[in-house]
Amino acid sequence: MSAELGRYGIWARPEHATTELAREMEHLGYGTLWIGGSPSELTEIEPALDATEHLVVATGIINMWQVPPDEAAAWFHRLEELHPSRFLLGLGIGHREATAEYRSPYATIVEYLDRLDADGVPAERRVLAALGPRVLALAAERAAGAHPYLATPEHTAIAREVMGAGALLAPEHKVLLQTDAAAAREVARPVVERYLQMTNYRSNLQRLGFTEEDFADGGSDALVDALVAHGELEVVAAALTAHLDAGADHVAVQFLDEDPLAAARTLAESLDLS
Repeated sequence: MSAELGRYGIWARPEHATTELAREMEHLGYGTLWIGGSPSELTEIEPALDATEHLVVATGIINMWQVPPDEAAAWFHRLEELHPSRFLLGLGIGHREATAEYRSPYATIVEYLDRLDADGVPAERRVLAALGPRVLALAAERAAGAHPYLATPEHTAIAREVMGAGALLAPEHKVLLQTDAAAAREVARPVVERYLQMTNYRSNLQRLGFTEEDFADGGSDALVDALVAHGELEVVAAALTAHLDAGADHVAVQFLDEDPLAAARTLAESLDLS
């Protein structure tokens, strides 16, 4: 890839992906700001690039049902002209439960990528949201690689095997800097529960060995702990490093703390951001 993501980045929804966060990330050494929650306007992406000099900004992800491919291509070319090699186009098919038009997801992804090819968006400057083996393989073939969401290191190891050695693998992992396990789970469980309503996430977690019992009552302790790293700083850092050890190139950290910027500063001391 021509965009250098660094070992760690931060995943934040558009309302939290402020210029203040972007500048502080660059100062601390985080490599990439992932703007998540299906950004649908260029104004949600461009300010972070304008406010920084080296930070890569990626979409995590643009929903293919919401942003037409010609519009996504126009975003790419505008940002590439203004900030060469600093924008990564993250794309995904979204969720059946949230999209009335949802149909033929694999065919829709392929058609969308065909349109991006025709509009001159290089494969190495885009990544796909991918969990299952079929789309992971497509991400390695038709994009720089994959950005799995709600991932575990066990999934990262599987994804690396499916994608091969050359593809970019940049999973997201949630973090809460709370040393009291019960208090951490109280905050994390409602977040996890939202995703358990979505078929693709449940199916992926079942492939990893979780059962219907783990999905009950907002998620078992084991499931919540697997998806949200919490505890002492060294424990949280180890949970993120486990993705790198399993084959990831980069980890996108999503902070669930009340003050994500303060949490990012604190965790930076325990991560190798070089």
